[in-house]
Amino acid sequence: MADSPHRISIVVPVYQGELTLDGLIAEIAPLTTPSVTPDGHPMVVEEVLLVFDHGPDGSAAVIRRLATEHEWIRPVWLSRNFGQHPATLAGMASSGGEWVVTLDEDGQHDPADIGGLLDTALRTGSTLVYAEPTNPAPHGAVRNAASRGAKWALATLLAADGTQRYQSFRLVLGEVGRSVAAYAGSQAYLDVALGWIAGEVATSPVHLRDEGDRRSGYRLRTLLSHFWRMVLSSGTKGLRLVSFLGCAFGIGGLVLMVYVIIGAVFLDDGDVRGWASTMVVLLFGFGATLFSLGVIAEYVGVSVKTSMGKPPYLIVSDPAAGPLGRTRRVERPPTTR
Repeated sequence: MADSPHRISIVVPVYQGELTLDGLIAEIAPLTTPSVTPDGHPMVVEEVLLVFDHGPDGSAAVIRRLATEHEWIRPVWLSRNFGQHPATLAGMASSGGEWVVTLDEDGQHDPADIGGLLDTALRTGSTLVYAEPTNPAPHGAVRNAASRGAKWALATLLAADGTQRYQSFRLVLGEVGRSVAAYAGSQAYLDVALGWIAGEVATSPVHLRDEGDRRSGYRLRTLLSHFWRMVLSSGTKGLRLVSFLGCAFGIGGLVLMVYVIIGAVFLDDGDVRGWASTMVVLLFGFGATLFSLGVIAEYVGVSVKTSMGKPPYLIVSDPAAGPLGRTRRVERPPTTR
């Protein structure tokens, strides 16, 4: 019906949410009753999927407690730690709303901004809307600079359109999100995979809040892994960059050869200059070769993992409700001879 509210599922990947989930759920709770967006569109959050990604804190106990307190909370249990993007895909696959909103567990995203994302989607006819921060992300200056630099490199060197707007706070049409969750491979970068099938993509302004005293779960290794996965998910553009690199070094070698010949024939400059220039050429040449082989090997690795059927995630039942939760011992009856 035209006047029925837009039904929204919220997906929250949980890794270190022990201290922040209660506050986040308290902010979402008013949205679970029908409300109106700033543009006057009716909406309601019909479910919140908390995807447990096996973090190091007591998030599992908090998820179980919240699920007993609120009937609209649906826990999703993963078999092990898979990472933020696979956990988000698992939540999307388990959702049932007309729209799916993904946001972080740390409280930097204000659930009150969901109405603005929905208004933007309806105003522009977009199936995917990213939050566009109006202030710097509440991280360190080094991490913010690295994030901007990585997105610039992808957009410039690999022509990966849309990387500048990638955010974990996003609204996507439900059927689009569930389709991506069903077909994306284990090595696919979530936002790149969404770009494969999403139609119009828009952004909506939001204000990012401080994470407080919560320590970020991202480390340098994790951020580099995200960047590399984004590179590989961009298709064969990385291989084209390798080809360009090979051509550049080939042209450089040709120019150097012409210079040496001209110097030896016309400038009477045939003396051997020593090993320094030779070693520089060898180092550059072998470095470019090894780099190219490394990039190609990464693509081969992705293909092998995909062909082997490695899943991006695996949903299981609550471990506390299964055999792993039955830890109480019983006394054995005494044996008699």
